[in-house]
Amino acid sequence: MRSFLRLCFVAALCVGAAFATPRLARADAFAGLASGQFDTVAQAVTDLAVSGSAQADTVLRALEHRQLFFAPDGGLFMRENTAYVDARTGQPVAAPPEGLTPVRLNNRVRKALAGARAGMDLFSTDRAARLGAATTLYERHDPAALPLLEHALSAEKDTAIRKELALAHAATILAQPPVADQLAARMQAVAALRATGGLEARGLLASVGAAEAEDPQLRKAAQEAVSSIDWRLRAWSIGQNAFYGLSFGSVLLLAATGLAITFGVMGVINMAHGELVMIGAYVTWLVQQGVRAVAPSLEPVALLLAIPVAFCVCGGLGVLIERGLIRFLYGRPLETLLATWGLSLIMQQAVRSVFGPTNIAVTTPGWLTGSFALGGMEITLNRLAILIFAFLVLGALMCVLRRTPLGLQMRAVTQNRRMAALMGIRTPRVDALAFGLGAGLAGLAGVAVSQIDNVSPNLGQTYIIDSFMVVVFGGVGNLWGTLAAAMTLGMGGKVLEPVIGAVSAKIAILVLVILYIQRNPRGMFPVRGRGVES
Repeated sequence: MRSFLRLCFVAALCVGAAFATPRLARADAFAGLASGQFDTVAQAVTDLAVSGSAQADTVLRALEHRQLFFAPDGGLFMRENTAYVDARTGQPVAAPPEGLTPVRLNNRVRKALAGARAGMDLFSTDRAARLGAATTLYERHDPAALPLLEHALSAEKDTAIRKELALAHAATILAQPPVADQLAARMQAVAALRATGGLEARGLLASVGAAEAEDPQLRKAAQEAVSSIDWRLRAWSIGQNAFYGLSFGSVLLLAATGLAITFGVMGVINMAHGELVMIGAYVTWLVQQGVRAVAPSLEPVALLLAIPVAFCVCGGLGVLIERGLIRFLYGRPLETLLATWGLSLIMQQAVRSVFGPTNIAVTTPGWLTGSFALGGMEITLNRLAILIFAFLVLGALMCVLRRTPLGLQMRAVTQNRRMAALMGIRTPRVDALAFGLGAGLAGLAGVAVSQIDNVSPNLGQTYIIDSFMVVVFGGVGNLWGTLAAAMTLGMGGKVLEPVIGAVSAKIAILVLVILYIQRNPRGMFPVRGRGVES
């Protein structure tokens, strides 16, 4: 089977040599490699690839690995270990001539080599090699490869590879100088590139639309295709930014959910909430280091193991903060704000003293690396995982608040603290557990943030202001409002950034939130209850 495919490949090369009109004959192709001129070498590489020479593949590999040399008299030699071989005949030589000079490479020669290798890979038995070759020839659109593309199209059975070959064929036809009897084929090529879109197709169509030598009908079709591709690229760019906004909004959702519980149930402005996020990120790093040292085989799931650990560590720390500091300051919002702000500075300095002031690297597991294409968008797996994780946490939290006694007590305290106390609910215990729950959620936010941001002692400061803005904008104590506000602010900021810049987008979002809060002081989804209404 391989011998048959090899014979087909040689036949295709011969067809290419017969129909392609190369600038150099086979002997001249070897002479071009020995010329020492980059442009001549690049052209010789292309002509040698379609010449049908049995030595073409070996010579091009030697050039690619810098093992090809030329002599002052025009001789061409390949080095194999310590021996030399005549490149034209493949026969070993006893003693190479003096003054051998390596055939040099530059970007143009490398590009020509890539195209030549792609032409040879079109008939490989490896599907991935054939698909990669078709993609390379689409990007090169070298007219010399047109016969090979036509032969490969007639022989290829794989649908995906045929589609890529058709695009390469269309691009190659448009890259040729216009010919009077090829108008129909060039119009079909314009339609094919318009359908596929992308920057590569746009660049080629733009050159066709601007060429004076082209037929007016073809120029108009190319210009319309460029306009259509531009519109699609803008739409996909907005979609890409919206996805980034959703991923950023999911981080804000995780960070603000705990703050919404703390602020909604206890009325405490916790300025140390960002530092709890930071501690969650450092706990993630510690878990990874511990798993790597104790059980290296579990390293791929270390991130999953860090989720409950970060929740428990930050939740316990939150209970200690409430019992040791916050409970003495209820009803004194200014003192609470100043105390938690001072606590945030202490926590930052403590982490800086223990772990150092520089960033630390939290490793992303292999199953979260990479991305996949969705139309014209690139969906990264780590951001998609954070988005899914945020919604899972929100769903679990809603189940806790609606299906457990603690959730019922927290909702009662949120709506009317005095009435809840009169009904026998131990509001100090609810306060401590609510603060611990909010701190644990901040720890989960830290686990997520560690996958997309630098982990440093200043990590929490990045998210604290945005988290407060999410809580106030959505409605204090309302999880649906927190969700809506987080996604609105996240997507709004990312969509505006390419238009007016990152700083201006932040300012615009802040101004819009202030204007909205002026008209709706209790946010988008205000909490209802007798205590709240009063």
